[in-house]
Amino acid sequence: MQIPRRTLIDGALVLTCLVLTLLAIKTPWSPLPWPVVAAAGLLGSAAMWPRRRRPMLSAVAGAVAFALAGNPGPLFIGVYSGARYAPRLNAWLCGIAGWVGFVTWSWFDSGQLTIDNIVFPPLGIALIVLAGINQATRDALLASLQEQARAADEQARAAERTRIAREMHDVLAHKMSLIALYAGALELRATDDPKLRDGTVLIRTTAREALVELREVLGVLRTDDTTEQFADLTALVAASTRAGHPVELHDDAGDLPAATARVVYRVVQEGLTNAHKHAPAALTTVSVGRTDDGSVAVAVHNRTGNTAMDLPGSGAGLVGLAERIRLVGGSLRSGPTAGAGWQLSAVVPWLDPRPEAT
Repeated sequence: MQIPRRTLIDGALVLTCLVLTLLAIKTPWSPLPWPVVAAAGLLGSAAMWPRRRRPMLSAVAGAVAFALAGNPGPLFIGVYSGARYAPRLNAWLCGIAGWVGFVTWSWFDSGQLTIDNIVFPPLGIALIVLAGINQATRDALLASLQEQARAADEQARAAERTRIAREMHDVLAHKMSLIALYAGALELRATDDPKLRDGTVLIRTTAREALVELREVLGVLRTDDTTEQFADLTALVAASTRAGHPVELHDDAGDLPAATARVVYRVVQEGLTNAHKHAPAALTTVSVGRTDDGSVAVAVHNRTGNTAMDLPGSGAGLVGLAERIRLVGGSLRSGPTAGAGWQLSAVVPWLDPRPEAT
């Protein structure tokens, strides 16, 4: 089993600190009794193992190890780890801990504090802190670039899946529709042959079921449709009302399949967006119901309002909405109404397969 690189590095650092602890006891590097030097060195060395998970602990333990044992290994490694892995606001606290440890050791070693012992150590500690902060910044930048690359790759995959879905729909859905149409025409003429009539009914039913299943598969490929989370229509209408645009909702369709609900939501969202732009504060009615063939009819109708708001628009919203509805086999209409208003309406198929009525 291969040992992770980080584990090897941390193990090597702990081993280095232990070797320095032996040297601190033998030389010695501190005037304190050797059991104190040994205990401080061992504890400081052990604290370097969790330096990535507990950087503040490593920094403080390294400072204590230097203050009592004169061991520079835990001090340098602990302060660097604290500056690199601790939150940015705590990085300089690690440096202060290191400076206090150095000053304490100087006091134990010489019995007094001088200006040199107080002023010059912070310069070295500051360099270590800056090195840790610089490496932390590089790590964050690298992680950000990797995330951007991952997002770009996912967008490219989603775009390719969408392109494949559109091509499959253009080719296969048209052919399946023709098969169902021809089978229906043949069924009307096969009145004298029950077997032929049953066969054409089977062909027509199978073609229709295959078309439904094809659209479900295309919906999986079109990840831009399946990964979004939509609020309900009540929340959407309430948001417009809170913004000062009166909207009435008449929802008689009941619970809808997720795929159908997404398309209906988009129709209402686009209709309200256009009403906000072109008829601010005008009464708008949102109606959702069922048609005779089981599809869902949705309409957004607004009366003539005040002067249109000066908002940019390219018409791309309606174009994209029309394409979305076309891919699921629905229809979209928009235009002025007889009552001096505007209406956006759509018929959206029931996109979940349902058993045939018996």
